[in-house]
Amino acid sequence: MSDPVSDAQYNVTAEELRQFIEQYEHLEAEKKDITEQQKEVMAEAKGRGYDTKVMRKVIALRKRDADDVAEEEAVLEMYKSALGMS
Repeated sequence: MSDPVSDAQYNVTAEELRQFIEQYEHLEAEKKDITEQQKEVMAEAKGRGYDTKVMRKVIALRKRDADDVAEEEAVLEMYKSALGMS
């Protein structure tokens, strides 16, 4: 025999679980769309003559803390100088 209270709790939990899964799936679809849009932007930039590899580096730098970037660039310049590259 099934307990009506337990069955009701299970149904609520199953519905909630279904909602979480559907929400996640919806977000996955949105992420796929955004990724496709990003590719289109880069393809357009490349078509206009921009170096997309360098653009991606600039985008990565913009995400980082300015002090960290400055410190890394200073160390890079020091290493390049030590190797006679600057």
